[in-house]
Amino acid sequence: MASAQTPANIVFMASGVESPPSLADRVRAVLDQIRPAVKADGGDVELVNVDQGVANVRFHGACIGCPSAGLTLHMGIERAIKSQIPEITKVVAID
Repeated sequence: MASAQTPANIVFMASGVESPPSLADRVRAVLDQIRPAVKADGGDVELVNVDQGVANVRFHGACIGCPSAGLTLHMGIERAIKSQIPEITKVVAID
């Protein structure tokens, strides 16, 4: 009986090794954990990129221009990311 698997699936199964998530994917996962708290205040945050240990994020919604955005960035977002991903040394908000 013929299999309906794609070549990518066959390679994956043949290798038996799942590739670990990228650094950016790991940062996105942490952002997904804290996103409900940010959205509760009418904002959102997205990962733009990760470059040499620095996670660049962009605020959306109510976070733009909010006087507490800097505190949220450093005491909330950066702390959460750095505690779970030691390879990240800094989180920076960009426009």
